[in-house]
Amino acid sequence: MLGAIIGDTVGSVYEFHNIKTTDFPLITERCNYTDDSIMTMAVAEWLLNDPEHGMDTLEASFLSFAKKYPCPMGGYGGGFQRWLFIPEILGNYGGSDGKSEKRHPYNSWGNGAAMRASANGWMFDTLEETERVAGLSAAITHNHPEGIKGAQATAAAIFMARNGKSKEEIRTYIAEKYDYNLNRTCDEIRPVYEWDASCQGTVPEAMVAFFDSTDFESSIRLAVSLGGDSDTLACITGGIAEAFYKEIPDDIALKIWKLLPDDFKVILRAMTSRTTYRLPAVLNEQ
Repeated sequence: MLGAIIGDTVGSVYEFHNIKTTDFPLITERCNYTDDSIMTMAVAEWLLNDPEHGMDTLEASFLSFAKKYPCPMGGYGGGFQRWLFIPEILGNYGGSDGKSEKRHPYNSWGNGAAMRASANGWMFDTLEETERVAGLSAAITHNHPEGIKGAQATAAAIFMARNGKSKEEIRTYIAEKYDYNLNRTCDEIRPVYEWDASCQGTVPEAMVAFFDSTDFESSIRLAVSLGGDSDTLACITGGIAEAFYKEIPDDIALKIWKLLPDDFKVILRAMTSRTTYRLPAVLNEQ
């Protein structure tokens, strides 16, 4: 999960100023976490606090974090922002008393479903349960089949990576089950890839960056180098790469950790006590 936050933070400065190379300063003073990390933490809090994985508690977690962080770097996506703050615009207003808010999913296939999915990959003992709950974490807003698929594929890749599956095993499973074209390279994607906010136009590319990488840092650099929605690409890639390589360089971990608010750190540490997730050892005294 820290890997996802690192990817998000590194990619944040290139989201609207794409860079088509892996040769760039990894962490600068302009870097910051975005809505990707905020909602990743909201999903993690939900998983930790509600063993029934109810939609009401997930909604409450999203709203709680959005109220704490209403203006993240890059902002919230338009549909999600309306769902969060002005649900009546979507026709999702009016309970039995005619006043209470009632939010509904809005059939989105956006990559927001996948960017927030990494905690699902660490929480459960079976791939089946991982995919099921990842689908729930998406469907509260992104109930389009592509939105659900993006979240499930991301969580499944993390589950498989943390359980020792090879890149080829992960590639084969994801390609066959989710019908993603993963038989490409970053060098093939990069020249023609443009901004794409969809799950189907983001998750496969983020996974290719992981497959092409040699270590955690190279995975982040490759994801950002593709261009497009660079913070979300690198967020997805970083979550998978952390699970697979099981090591984040100390200097990168420390720099990003210092940028995070305390409630992020509390949730990340809680994940280490409740799951197999482990933070880099260098953060033990931070």
